[in-house]
Parts: sequence; structure tokens; C-alpha cells
Amino acid sequence: MDYKVALAIGLPLVVGIAAVASAFALGRSVSSAMEATGRQPEASGKILLTMVIGCALIEAITIYALVFAFSMAGKLQ
Repeated sequence: MDYKVALAIGLPLVVGIAAVASAFALGRSVSSAMEATGRQPEASGKILLTMVIGCALIEAITIYALVFAFSMAGKLQ
């Protein structure tokens, strides 16, 4: 198999897997934050801040995968 064929098949898969994993991680993060806020409403500010920072890091992983895919897509031409 030529490396161009492997890149053409693998790059969309990498971005798709990263997007699905990010969606599951964000869902779990928000779910856990809501559960924690329900248990301790007085700590909702700290919980929200921690959740937002975690969500930003989770989204960064997906953006890194997309940037990687675009940079490798330049090798196809």
C-alpha cells in the first residue's frame, strides 16, 4: 500500500475518532459537574470553573487532531 493511500484512509478516521472521543469526554465531564453541583450547590462556582478548564483541554485535543490531519493532507499532493 502506498503511503498516499494510507494517509487518504487514515486522516479522516483520525479526525472522526478524535471528534467522537471528545464528544464522549465532554458529555461525561458535564454530567459529572452537574451531579457534583446537585450534591453541593454552594461549590458550584469552583465546579463550573474546573469543568470549563477541562472542556477547553478536551476540545484542544480535537483541534490538534484536525491541525495534524490538515498538515498531513499536504503530503497527499
